[in-house]
Amino acid sequence: MSTRLLFRDDAYRRETPATVTAIGEAGFEADCTVFYPRGGGQPGDTGVLVRADGSSLPIIDTVKGEGPDRVLHQVPAGTSMPAVGESVALRLDWARRYAMMRIHTCLHVLSCVVVAPVTGGNIAPDKGRLDFDIDITLLDAQKIEAGVNALIARAVDTETVWISDEELDAQPELVKTMSVQPPRGSGRVRLLKIPGIDLQPCGGTHVKNIGEIGAVKVLRIRSEGKRNKRVEIGFA
Repeated sequence: MSTRLLFRDDAYRRETPATVTAIGEAGFEADCTVFYPRGGGQPGDTGVLVRADGSSLPIIDTVKGEGPDRVLHQVPAGTSMPAVGESVALRLDWARRYAMMRIHTCLHVLSCVVVAPVTGGNIAPDKGRLDFDIDITLLDAQKIEAGVNALIARAVDTETVWISDEELDAQPELVKTMSVQPPRGSGRVRLLKIPGIDLQPCGGTHVKNIGEIGAVKVLRIRSEGKRNKRVEIGFA
């Protein structure tokens, strides 16, 4: 049974009532969730499941289940699982999620300052990085930092845009990331739009306005191989 992915429509929703639909060795599935499953360089969400009696159990990771839009909420080994059909509340570790929303959106901005194919990326609550296929001599930390902060200072609202698979095929330039291709198969693809700055496929969670990112700094630039020059960025 697929899971309704509530974060797609509202990344700021911190909690939801839900019904447990399946139990596995590592965790459980539910009919809906606010938890983002690990993917595209963004870690899975953590938080808690709260039972009707007020007791709770930790959710230590969230991953994709076996099938379209299926989400597995992982719990510690040996945890007493909820029962299928049980009504629960799913509550995010919001501070962690929101920090990653800021970093994730910041990486979109970074990709517009360093104009080169993106060969990889990763997000953490305190920092993020993109790898670029570019000559490392073209990467100047001060210029990158100034460029990213100047765009953030515009405080532009972000938008979610959906296009068809066919429309994306006709605009291959929208796909900046070489290592991660946008998910296909449902007939449409989700894009993050930062008007006047960026437009690219992304299924992750982002802030409503890029001004929420705040000031950032380039932590380091280094080579990770012939086609991977890494720019790591974090909160100032």
